[in-house]
Amino acid sequence: MVFEPPATPTQKTDKKGMFFDFNLGLRVSVPEGNYRVRFIDRTSHLTVYDAKASGVMAISSKRFFVNFRLEVWEEPPENDKKKKEGKLIFSHDYNAKGKKVLLKFAGRALGDMLAWFPYAEIFRQKHQCKLYVIVDKKYEEILKPGYPELHFISNEERPADLYATYYIGLFAPWDDRDLQPVDWLGLQAHAAYILGVFPGEERVRLVPSRNAKKIRPQKPYVCIATQATAQSKYWNNANGWLQIVDYLKKQGYRVLCVDRDKVVENGIFGNTIPYGCEDFTGNRTLQERVDLISGADFFIGLPSGLSWLAWGCNVPVVMIVGFSLPGTEFYTPYRVQQFHTCNGCANDQRNEHNYEDFGACPHHRGTDREFECTRCITPEYVQDVIEAVRKDISS
Repeated sequence: MVFEPPATPTQKTDKKGMFFDFNLGLRVSVPEGNYRVRFIDRTSHLTVYDAKASGVMAISSKRFFVNFRLEVWEEPPENDKKKKEGKLIFSHDYNAKGKKVLLKFAGRALGDMLAWFPYAEIFRQKHQCKLYVIVDKKYEEILKPGYPELHFISNEERPADLYATYYIGLFAPWDDRDLQPVDWLGLQAHAAYILGVFPGEERVRLVPSRNAKKIRPQKPYVCIATQATAQSKYWNNANGWLQIVDYLKKQGYRVLCVDRDKVVENGIFGNTIPYGCEDFTGNRTLQERVDLISGADFFIGLPSGLSWLAWGCNVPVVMIVGFSLPGTEFYTPYRVQQFHTCNGCANDQRNEHNYEDFGACPHHRGTDREFECTRCITPEYVQDVIEAVRKDISS
């Protein structure tokens, strides 16, 4: 996704030839003359830009949310020795109340989208603005029902007179401080800091459809998702899923695998859904997966999109994880992670992650320690956590 802001600022002033907005940064165009422009961060009380301007457009380097104050001063002529200070001729404090604001979500990954999206509604409530959102089309179906106050538009649409626009995503290199204010903190906190809202955990609102009961199998059943977008996210214990599926079936559960793909092949890596589970993979809509997962007793998955979806369905989530640290994903009391081997490479800021590298194992690639973070998660450990879930459900 690429966002091109309007060619010129959209907000009029009472000064001829002077316009401003907050579309991808604070922007102000000033006519020719003897002017000085100041950008002030009202929260930190810092003047972050102060320069002469004539017939130009000044743009802040920071494109994330900043509580800006804009000031335009008319400077005295240079040959005027009596008048030392300029005259403030225009000022504006950021105030999006009742105005049109656009959030463009750059994430194509399901997990990223579901992690970030709740902060759109928090931003709308905080600023009382008319909020437009652009997301990948495939996600609109499951997001619209839970967020009736938001206006979903296509990538080609642009509301007239946009007051502000913010771009939500993970931007490489990670130390870029113009598009994102902080380095990697965790998926949800990342979006919250871009939008300038409180970085508390927020569950995405996902709503089962009216047809949910018709497509759900007879209870009791458990949903699992075993596929991921990188080998480091998989449960790389060869017997893990086989043993867990067998265990669940012996407890009387139907085990539904709701991954999109039955088999994932990438280079030297091949992953298939576990033997013994019921195959609910395939080209199902995300709404169908919401309907299926929301009726499950619990969900078992990886640090991937379907775990975020299950969490949004208010279903207990057992998350088997090694490549990331606690706090990266949502909190679940049923997180399965061991710390006796290498782990948490996704949070290691020494690594510049390449999302196209499916087989990345930054510290031990090609060695006998490759993917040890999840290879060393035993089925017995996962089984114990499942027992904790079952106990909590029955209590």
